[in-house]
Amino acid sequence: MCCAIVTAMFLGPRIGLLVWWIIDPALFSSAFRLWIVPILFALFAPFTMIFYMISWFRGPGITGFEWVLIAIGILLDLSSYGGGYSSRKRHGDL
Repeated sequence: MCCAIVTAMFLGPRIGLLVWWIIDPALFSSAFRLWIVPILFALFAPFTMIFYMISWFRGPGITGFEWVLIAIGILLDLSSYGGGYSSRKRHGDL
């Protein structure tokens, strides 16, 4: 199970989340009450969702060090969006 998730994460965070959800849907249903929240999370902040799910997997609830993991996910999401913008700006594709 772990190898499949790690392989999918290297292919892309959204594919990794999809594989993880197929393997363990109970974890996702325990972490989110509404079905729309994980869909929006996966579309707009996939790295944050990955770190949120890792934190939730360690134990129900987010406390202490898990907030640091979520902050790392937010930084990764922001850097991926910022990197795409600067690449387009550099190549004149605005």
